Amino acid sequence: MSTILIILSIILIGLLLISAWYGGFYNIRFKTTQCGGETVAFLPHKGDYKRTGKVMDEVYYTLLNEFKIETFKGVSIYYDDPDNTPTSELRSEVGCVIENPDLELIEKISQKFQVKVVPKREYLTTEFPYKGKPSVIVGVIRVYPAIKKQTRQNNLPENGHIMEIYDIPNKKIVYRKAMEE
Repeated sequence: MSTILIILSIILIGLLLISAWYGGFYNIRFKTTQCGGETVAFLPHKGDYKRTGKVMDEVYYTLLNEFKIETFKGVSIYYDDPDNTPTSELRSEVGCVIENPDLELIEKISQKFQVKVVPKREYLTTEFPYKGKPSVIVGVIRVYPAIKKQTRQNNLPENGHIMEIYDIPNKKIVYRKAMEE
């Protein structure tokens, strides 16, 4: 009996350590910030948000292999709340931030992807640590309920898209909730 208890304790401690590593106990703090202005190459996506990772990889590898552009920030913009929208109807835009784009580069990329500049406006923002793909899942589990709670507690508009920026060099995921559409 004590061997089983030791094994279960080791497993529990391991799970807690893994959870802590990927942000399971990270303190989520919000602020309202004026931001935006990034140039994004993206593909529209309709359907399950779980499939957006493949779309982001497609954009990333096409930019890298066909255009010789290495990007360091992925972007997903989610327009619909999966709690209130059928999975098949969920709308998103998925791609990569293009650093220091010039007009010629934008014209080339526009032949393959949609390109836009993220509007500069006021967003409810928070950051979450990025330590690999499990951080994305833990972030969804932790951050989205916190965003809903924050909007309700502060009488903020509940509509408005949510953007995730996967900032790989700085090892963080930036969440931005638009204050208005």
